[in-house]
Amino acid sequence: MKSASGIAEMNRLKIGFVLARSFTLSAFALFVDTLRLASDEADRSGRIFADWQVLASTRHLITSSCGVQVAPTSDLVDPSLFDYIVVVGGLLNTEFPVDDETVRYLKKAAAGKVPLIGVCTGTFVLADAGLMKFHRTCVSWLHYQAFRQRFPDHEVRSDRIFNLDRTRGSCAGGSSAADMAASIVRRHISERAERNALEVLQIDKARPALHIQPRRPLSIECNDPRLQAALIAMENHIENTISISEIAASVGLSRRQLERLFMEKTKTSPALVYKKVRLERAKQLLLETSVPMLDIAIEVGFENASHFSRVFRETFGMPPSKLRSAVAGGTSLVDR
Repeated sequence: MKSASGIAEMNRLKIGFVLARSFTLSAFALFVDTLRLASDEADRSGRIFADWQVLASTRHLITSSCGVQVAPTSDLVDPSLFDYIVVVGGLLNTEFPVDDETVRYLKKAAAGKVPLIGVCTGTFVLADAGLMKFHRTCVSWLHYQAFRQRFPDHEVRSDRIFNLDRTRGSCAGGSSAADMAASIVRRHISERAERNALEVLQIDKARPALHIQPRRPLSIECNDPRLQAALIAMENHIENTISISEIAASVGLSRRQLERLFMEKTKTSPALVYKKVRLERAKQLLLETSVPMLDIAIEVGFENASHFSRVFRETFGMPPSKLRSAVAGGTSLVDR
């Protein structure tokens, strides 16, 4: 007959962490501390219901984006020993976030059906390894365009805080790392363990995967999650524009319901707001880059430069060429 400790050992949630170079310390800390606090009562830190290791191909210290270093605790052992392998990313300008041996290890884990999770830009590491192509990926709104440009054939979204999709998971990073970890704790250990972890972390309640990423697109003051999600959908479809009906469906509303919501909260229609989103992006490109006018027009969803110029002038009171030349010449545009 097995002892209680033996049963706990058999059922213990086991997670391996792969930390990329310049990884985000807060995302890693929140994820692993949620596990630590869920693994034991109060704050005793015993590894009773969960265990974790920091995996690496060498025992060299891994430096985070803030400069704090973390020591690996394990070699790249058999990935089947873990219930999940979590890749924590960080700065995107790091040329080789993980080495080739680690990439091979992640591919081996995927081949063995071990669930892989990308936290923060850990999703880029997994996608670079070809391990996210057939899975929906959740990234921070800050990294959405970069992900689309690097992996145009991948399905990606930046309105939700995390996603668990079959044998893959992805998380926007930041505080949502604790939300994702809490959902895993609830699934594999218990609701009581989840509550214990969150209470010690001073988190009132774990947010579900469908929670909208905290952001205020266009600086519109609104707490309605449906409107926030619609605005993010507009920002994510500037070049490849979609219909208002499609935007409405993406947030669980009919077109008429979405139009009523926008009129109630913003005093304008979603179509006009969508146009403003696209033109604000065009204005940014005009002011900050030397991209040709036609390319800007296409990038913000117009078929030709003349149509773009006409709509831009109607919105901002001057053609885009005049705005660019005025800024280049140092002319003040204040109050124009």
